[in-house]
Amino acid sequence: MVEADFSPNPGAPMLVIGGAGVDIVGRLRSEPRLKTSNPGQIRTSFGGVARNVAHNLARLGQPVTLITVVGEDQIGQQLLDQVGAAGVNVDAALHSPNFPTGAYLGVIDQKGELEFALDDMRVISALSAEYIRKCASLFKDASGIFIDANIPKSTLRTIISLAEKARLPVCADPASSSLAPRLRPYLSRLYLITPNSAEASVLCEQPFEAGKRQQALAAAKYLVAQGTETVIISMAEFGVVYATSETSGHFPAFRMEIMDPTGAGDALTATIIFSLLNDIPLDDAVRLGVTAASLTLRYPGSVLPDLSLEKLYDHLVT
Repeated sequence: MVEADFSPNPGAPMLVIGGAGVDIVGRLRSEPRLKTSNPGQIRTSFGGVARNVAHNLARLGQPVTLITVVGEDQIGQQLLDQVGAAGVNVDAALHSPNFPTGAYLGVIDQKGELEFALDDMRVISALSAEYIRKCASLFKDASGIFIDANIPKSTLRTIISLAEKARLPVCADPASSSLAPRLRPYLSRLYLITPNSAEASVLCEQPFEAGKRQQALAAAKYLVAQGTETVIISMAEFGVVYATSETSGHFPAFRMEIMDPTGAGDALTATIIFSLLNDIPLDDAVRLGVTAASLTLRYPGSVLPDLSLEKLYDHLVT
């Protein structure tokens, strides 16, 4: 079981490690037609799970250090400049000459639900275990660790090991169903994990129907039984379930028109981490996280530009 806890020093940065890239998201105007061009609206923004989480944390006022990899290209430098301007420390970010900056291409339907997506995160392979060991001093000064499962397997092992030596809690997001198995060996060493329904099914090796609250709660409790301290499972329009060894619950989603689902889960994760760092009780932390996700769903981008704790309380989901 996890024995680490967040640093009592509120000024200690959260160390965020994982993917960053550019998001290209198209929204269909009509029913999709295969093998031809479809009319729609296309928007571009910076994204990547770790980058989004870091950006959201900075917007909420949390000191953050981001370890990621971009290509030696203009878009990669622009990405680092933008997230750096938001208050994220990007001094430890790498530039790889071997791959372009990561990219995500998504298509959403008229309801705002994801139809299909592609991602090219080859550049993250440059984030080696050796480089992480060179960054060991960042672990000593951190309040906690966040990782996404884009990270190479050997690098993931090193991060978990360094976190244990520094007695830091590790928070994780599977990033996708295909990457979720990378986190299975470390469930007993995670403080927090925030999968969606599909990723939770993979982690549990037991599929369950999207929207089935009791099945999702059972999955969350199963992951807690594997040793993870806190489990949050997002179920899109069906809300969020959560579980620890002492409590569990469900928050329904806020009913609204969805503009773009990209980044909503990362807003949820970042807000819950921020809340726990600041000693906000779990029930309230999840409510704030659901509120952050709801606001992000209504924004055509990956991170709400005016996210703040005050804004979350003003729009608190009830």
